[in-house]
Amino acid sequence: MTPGSLDALVAEGLEPGPGGAMRAAVLLTGDILSRHGAAVEAVLFYGACRRDGDAGGLLDLYVLTSGHRAFHRRALPALLNALLPPNVLHWQVQGAEGPVSAKVAVMSLAQFERRVRPASLDTTVWARFCQPATLLHARDAAARRRVEAAVAGAVETAALWAVALGPPSGTVREYWRGLFARTYGAELRAERGNRPDRLLDDAPDWYARTLPAALARLGLEARTDGEGRLHPGRPAGPRRSWAARRVLGKVLNVARLVKAAFTFEGGADYLARKVERHSGVAVQLTDWQRRHPVLAAPLLLWRLRRRGAVR
Repeated sequence: MTPGSLDALVAEGLEPGPGGAMRAAVLLTGDILSRHGAAVEAVLFYGACRRDGDAGGLLDLYVLTSGHRAFHRRALPALLNALLPPNVLHWQVQGAEGPVSAKVAVMSLAQFERRVRPASLDTTVWARFCQPATLLHARDAAARRRVEAAVAGAVETAALWAVALGPPSGTVREYWRGLFARTYGAELRAERGNRPDRLLDDAPDWYARTLPAALARLGLEARTDGEGRLHPGRPAGPRRSWAARRVLGKVLNVARLVKAAFTFEGGADYLARKVERHSGVAVQLTDWQRRHPVLAAPLLLWRLRRRGAVR
């Protein structure tokens, strides 16, 4: 790999680092592998607890599998994951200082690879994995290469859309901020308005280095002027196709929430904690709402939108 190339940056960025959250993620990964190791191609750690180093929070893991039936071992979960990935599981193990838990998203490695491509109508995977992540486990060298290539593809897709939707020139930060505002707008997100800036502040070097590297690999190499503003080439793809992704993204989010209500144990409480963590709006669930999350969801979403917790 050429030093400074996108491949080199991604391979370096995926390496595990220190910290309590990383140790907790490794512990959880070990337990997942003890139960499903033959079906697991790779495990990625991403999200808020990785950024904050919070080992006591609900960690976010992505488990990439060789196949749905091999991992789930039952026909219905395998079918649901084939139709509407990912399946989401709550995972908990006992650590040295108490229980550690994670929200574990499960999809096949092949599904992951398809969803980081620019043509994908589902923005959720590439929008998450253009951000820093850690590769905790790869089955073998071939699986590692596939995951590294897929994450590099996520960054490429993000760069492509950043300049397609952004201004003719701008700073690296302006391109990323505009992109994240768009991707959050394509989902039902419980986020404060400053969320893009917080992401950028957490890993400024990653974003500063990966955007130019991705543009160079796309053949859109950016000229930098004396004020530090990029002047990238313009991609050929139509800007208006983003509208379809924005509409479909919200539809997919609702469908996944409905699926999670039936398949994710404790899912209603998880979503309530996530809304409070990201928006600052506390959600108090009744016992009836926990028992009937699908029936309760429309009124809850309407109330959360009125309070500005969900956009």
